[in-house]
Amino acid sequence: MRQYFVYVIELDQSVSDIKKFRTKNPNYIKGIDCLYVGQSSRKPYIRLEQHKEGYKANKYAKYYGIKLRPDLYEKYNPIPTRKDAEEIEEMLGKNLRKQGYGVWFN
Repeated sequence: MRQYFVYVIELDQSVSDIKKFRTKNPNYIKGIDCLYVGQSSRKPYIRLEQHKEGYKANKYAKYYGIKLRPDLYEKYNPIPTRKDAEEIEEMLGKNLRKQGYGVWFN
């Protein structure tokens, strides 16, 4: 049985200087963490390595990714279907954004 996972990668705060990132995060509070939220059939630590190596990588995760933040995603995993994982990814991204984080998700 295939399982899916949501994950959160902490990004270097300099990503908040990029106009496209700032536009997606109009309520970002400078000094609070910047994050990338994703979902995958791979375990989060493998997915982080893939981003850093450039495999199916998001550019923010690749160039600004620092570490995983299991404190923000672990309670959701594992997830039974891709559809559920995509919905949780979006919900988690929006919830974190509401808390003042700078967040990128697809």
